[in-house]
Amino acid sequence: MALEIERKFLVVGQGWRAQVRRSVEIRQGYLGGEGGRASVRVRLQGNAASLNIKAAVVGRARTEYEYDIPYADGREMLDTLCVGRIDKIRHYVECDGLTWEIDEFGGDNAGLVVAEVELASLDQVFVRPPWLGREVTEDQRYYNQYLALHPYRSWPDAD
Repeated sequence: MALEIERKFLVVGQGWRAQVRRSVEIRQGYLGGEGGRASVRVRLQGNAASLNIKAAVVGRARTEYEYDIPYADGREMLDTLCVGRIDKIRHYVECDGLTWEIDEFGGDNAGLVVAEVELASLDQVFVRPPWLGREVTEDQRYYNQYLALHPYRSWPDAD
């Protein structure tokens, strides 16, 4: 079993941009709605495609499986089978020995910027970069499947 340990934060300001090592455009969609035991995602990233299955729980640790699939299959699934989509640019930032993934959302989620960091353990201590805002790890609204089905622009209380 694969276990992902991750923390999510809102991003404040633009200070992180000077630290970006590389960026990649990501398009992804979900093969089912809410309420199941898992989310199933198709992702196109560069010339690669993948199928990802994550436990549908909110929190720091979730079971996760990811498989490469042919790009043409991924594009067809995204275009014909997905119930919700996300478009974003993922920026990679190295900070104090950790790689931060900063997702800058587009489309109906434009204006939302979320930083994620994968950790080795639930109790791993890390230095908070100055551009980290409020932690949203426990808030399901900031999970990509929720954003695909309930875009940020439609939230009455968007941050």
